[in-house]
Amino acid sequence: MSLNVEISLILFSKISFSRSVFTKQFSVIDVLLKLKLKHNSYKQIISLCVGNFEQIFIVFGQVNMSIAILPMSAEFNWNPATVGLIQSSFFWGYLLTQIAGGIWADTVGGKAVLGFGVVWWSIATALTPVAAKLGLPFLLVVRVFMGIGEGVAMPAMNNILSKWVPVAERSRSLALVYSGMYLGSVTGLAFSPFLIHRFGWPSVFYSFGSLGTVWFTVWLSKAHSSPAEDPQLRPAEKKLIVSSCASKEPVKTIPWGLILSKPPVWALIVSHFCHNWGTFILLTWMPTYYNQVLHFNLTESGLFCVLPWLTMAFSANLGGWIADTLVSKGLSVTTVRKIMQSIGFLGPAFFLTQLSHVDSPAMAVLCMACSQGTDAFSQSGLYSNHQDIAPRYSGVLLGLSNTAGVLAGVFGTAATGYILQHGSWDDVFKVSVGLYLVGTAVWNLFSTGEKVVD
Repeated sequence: MSLNVEISLILFSKISFSRSVFTKQFSVIDVLLKLKLKHNSYKQIISLCVGNFEQIFIVFGQVNMSIAILPMSAEFNWNPATVGLIQSSFFWGYLLTQIAGGIWADTVGGKAVLGFGVVWWSIATALTPVAAKLGLPFLLVVRVFMGIGEGVAMPAMNNILSKWVPVAERSRSLALVYSGMYLGSVTGLAFSPFLIHRFGWPSVFYSFGSLGTVWFTVWLSKAHSSPAEDPQLRPAEKKLIVSSCASKEPVKTIPWGLILSKPPVWALIVSHFCHNWGTFILLTWMPTYYNQVLHFNLTESGLFCVLPWLTMAFSANLGGWIADTLVSKGLSVTTVRKIMQSIGFLGPAFFLTQLSHVDSPAMAVLCMACSQGTDAFSQSGLYSNHQDIAPRYSGVLLGLSNTAGVLAGVFGTAATGYILQHGSWDDVFKVSVGLYLVGTAVWNLFSTGEKVVD
C-alpha cells in the first residue's frame, strides 16, 4: 500500500470517533515533498471515503438519538427525566471501555481495537428500534452496548496518530482529525430529520448501523496500527515517519504509579471532566432546547443545530494552525496549550451566560454557535496534551482523561433532565459555566506541554 493511502485511511477513519480525515493529508503531504513520491490518486480517494464513513458512523450514534428522541418520546410518552436517562445510558457503556481501550491499543495496536469498536457499535445501532419497542430496559441495554463499542475508538485512534503524525504537526493534525467529528455531526443533524419524516425514526438507526460491516472489510485489508506493520511501506518512508513521531512500538507494561503521580495528568483529567460536561449537554440536549424554548419544529431543530458544529469544524482547524504557528515562533508548548484551552473554557462560559439575555431565536442560535466555536480551541489545548506529556502511553492517558469526560456526560446528561423538571434552562447553563471556570483555574495552575512520563 502506498504511504498516502495508508495514512489517509488511518486518519480518515477517525472522522467518526477518532476523527481523522484531513489530518493525515497534511502530514502525508510533508512526507511526500521530502521523498518526492508518486501515488495512485484512485486508491487515495477510496481510502479517504472509507475513513470518512467510519467517522460518520460513530458520531451518528449520539447525534441521531438527539434528533430521534423527539418523535420517540412522543410515541412512548417519555418525560424529560426518562429522556435524560436514555441519553445518559450511552455513556455508561462508553465509560467502561475508555481505559480498557487505551491499554489494549497501547499494547497490541490501534487497528484491531478500532475495527472491533465499529462493528460492535454498528450492531447495537441497528438493534435500537427493536429494543425501543420491546421496552425501556431493552433500550437502555442496547444504548450501553453502543457506548461500549464507541468507547474504544478514541483511545485507539490517539494511539494510531501518535505513530503516524509527526510531532511538529501535532496541534494542526489533531485539530483536523477531531474536526471530523464535527463534520459528522453536521451530516447527522442535516439528514436525520429527512430520514425520520420520510421513513420514520427507526430508519436513522437501520441506515447507518448497517454500513459498519462494509467499512470494517476495507479497514481490515488496508489499515495498519503503525508504519512498522505496513509491509508495502518503503524503507525510506518508514524510517522518516518513525523518526519524526514521538511514539514508536507498542509498550509491554503500563507504569500506572508513575502516570498517576504526575500533577499534569490530573490537570488533564479534571479539565476533561469540566470541558465535557458542557459539550455533551449541548450535543444531546440542543435539539430539545431549540424545540421547547425556541419553538423550532423537528426539521428546523436539526438544521439550526448544524451551525454550531460547522463553527466548531472551522474553529478547531483555525486553533490548530494558530497553536503550531505560535510554537514555531518560539512560544513554549506549555504556554500555547494554556492559551488555547483558556479560550476553550472561557469562550463557552461567556456565550452561555448571554443566552438568558437574548430575545430572539436568531441571537440564541448565534450564542450557541459562538459557544461551541470557541470550545473547539480545546483541540489544541487538552486534546493535544496527551501526546505532549506521555507520548508512549497516549492511548492509556486518553482513556483516563476521557473516562472523566464520560462521567461528565453521564451525570451531566441525566442531571439536565432532572434540572429541567425542577428548574429552567438558565440553571442548566449556570452549572456548565461554573465547571468551565473551575477547569480554567486547574488547567492554568497545573498543566504543562513538556513530557512528564517517558
